[in-house]
Amino acid sequence: MATFALVTGVAAPVLAPPALAAPGLTQHISTQHISTQHGPAQAYVAPHVHGRAVYLWDATTGQDLLDKNAAERMPVASLTKMMTAYIILREADLDDEVKIKREDLEYAWNNDGTTADLEAGDTLPVRELLYALLLPSGADAAHALARVYGPGVKGFVDKMNATARELGLKDTLYVNADGLPTSHGDGHSTARDQARLAEIALRNPIFTKITSTSHHSTEDGRYDWYNTNHMLGLPGAIGVKTGSTNAAGFCLAFAADRDGHRLIGIILGEDVASRRWNTAERLLDWASESESER
Repeated sequence: MATFALVTGVAAPVLAPPALAAPGLTQHISTQHISTQHGPAQAYVAPHVHGRAVYLWDATTGQDLLDKNAAERMPVASLTKMMTAYIILREADLDDEVKIKREDLEYAWNNDGTTADLEAGDTLPVRELLYALLLPSGADAAHALARVYGPGVKGFVDKMNATARELGLKDTLYVNADGLPTSHGDGHSTARDQARLAEIALRNPIFTKITSTSHHSTEDGRYDWYNTNHMLGLPGAIGVKTGSTNAAGFCLAFAADRDGHRLIGIILGEDVASRRWNTAERLLDWASESESER
């Protein structure tokens, strides 16, 4: 049995040894080696991690592998769109047609949101708008979907919060469908809640297909969208979502299927955009190598 130990220059995460951690629980352990009936176990040192919160979870076994402030509430930026997509996939038909309005575009422009460059007056099926939502992280797409399926943005946000409670995400509050800051305050969640949401959303093969797509063109060729997630070239990578605002910093929800295990990680409050990718890659490799030695 391998022991997980961490050396980090920031607040030390808590690491749970696989044989000791109960699903959904994080246990405090020392960095000393642990012996098993098979003899002394080698200590596996986790990668150096940055960000206000970092969480790595083996969703297949339910074991927490790394926990740095995973229960701390903070804004999660466009990771919010995972919940938007989850609700749309539950309530809408993929062939439903949604007409884009000027207000959808102005919402994104006026709030400095990323867009899918949608055009007012266009009509797109829900399946295409989900790509617009999750690949380029279009706030215009989020607004259009929330407006139609609330009905109304406020009604949709109410659904988001009701769904969060239904899923047991007790530390999550949404104020909009996109994660942009508002004049009356931001929403919040935790790295742990976001990992649970990612796992649930990834049970839907349509969601997984979309978040695993690097580039998508609409059937009529009018739109081309590229995924903001740089993790997709890694072995087994299946998404999930990027995000950034001044308040939230740079955020990342990432996942990969490796050796029969679904690994899901969350990084919140990173100061350097590109460092998210390096941290996530090292965490996935570390978890995979540690598992292979058990």
